[in-house]
Amino acid sequence: MRTQVGIVGAGPAGLLLGHLLHQQGIDSVIVENRSQEYVIERVRAGVLEQGTVDLMMQMGVGERLQQQGLRHEGLYISFAGRRHHVHLAELTGGKAITVYGQNEVVKDLIGARTATGRPLYFEAAQVAVHDLDSARPRITFQHGGRSEEVTCDFLAGCDGFHGICRPAIPSSAVKIYEREYPFGWLGILAEAAPSCEELVYTSHERGFALFSMRSPQITRLYFQVPPEEDIGKWSDDAIWDEMLKRMTTADGWAPNTGRILQKGVTPMRSFVAEPMRYGNLFLAGDSAHIVPPTGAKGLNLAASDVVVLAKALTSFYRNGDPVLLDRYSEICLRRVWKAQRFSWWMTSTLHRFPDAAEFDYRRQLADLDYLTSSRAAMTSLAENYVGLPMEV
Repeated sequence: MRTQVGIVGAGPAGLLLGHLLHQQGIDSVIVENRSQEYVIERVRAGVLEQGTVDLMMQMGVGERLQQQGLRHEGLYISFAGRRHHVHLAELTGGKAITVYGQNEVVKDLIGARTATGRPLYFEAAQVAVHDLDSARPRITFQHGGRSEEVTCDFLAGCDGFHGICRPAIPSSAVKIYEREYPFGWLGILAEAAPSCEELVYTSHERGFALFSMRSPQITRLYFQVPPEEDIGKWSDDAIWDEMLKRMTTADGWAPNTGRILQKGVTPMRSFVAEPMRYGNLFLAGDSAHIVPPTGAKGLNLAASDVVVLAKALTSFYRNGDPVLLDRYSEICLRRVWKAQRFSWWMTSTLHRFPDAAEFDYRRQLADLDYLTSSRAAMTSLAENYVGLPMEV
């Protein structure tokens, strides 16, 4: 099989890239080792930056997003028992965020890919990449009992943190920057109508908590726990008891409770691989970088990566110009590190660190007091939260 761009991974990064290339008349093959059902149903990010929403609309895959997405023009920062509103749209010239689950984004993109008729292989086994530094890199895999080989001009590694593309790069050719956080998030999906129209980030002496939602009927909530916490130790009643202790405010606001549909613990880390290119392999999304979820940047960084990559590939195929391809890593990493900075700041400001003294907690409260009483500080938060410009 011969194609122009071979894409490993059918998550948001791979599917977005495939559709952007299709719209420019560039052929691609997408190979995914998981089933279509698994890719769709795994619960991941749910907050889309303004730029990601605009991108999906421009690509023609935003109809359901427009109908079902929950546009939020603000958010709340809660501490010392009080919620403080940050008006994102007012501070950023009308920009906002939209709550729309990653699984819904993936559904939309799979539908769009299927409609193009371009190849999309799910449940591919023994996926491997070869000849990365040659003019004809390859993907090999097993599918439907047959051995397949895809020869291409370029490879896009969109297969996530645990994928096969980044480990295929010689260790001497990539530098890893990583930080493990001493806590994780216990997260639940609950059959409970959201009790607030916007997200509520809570700093509490017992630890961080976050109120979010997935739909007018489903609430998504998290609270800070040790990174290796056993979810089996937490009954549904114990989870709700802890949620309410951390989130209930002096004016009586609290999340609605209901039947818990899903629950799990997610450790938190920051990770960056530099550069994001080796030979004719380009890394995008979680294969190149991971951010703690506090800043809601993961899916959005994947989208900005593939926008840069699609424009670079378009410039190459239309004009024979490799300049943007050569600058791909440089351009993407500027935004990646800004997102790492913001996610680290949000995380360190709102969470309790296990070795922190009371001084540190009081300093955090002062930081939050300043944030919610300074228009300049709120503007900085808002600009980063709704998304910095996608640079090309």
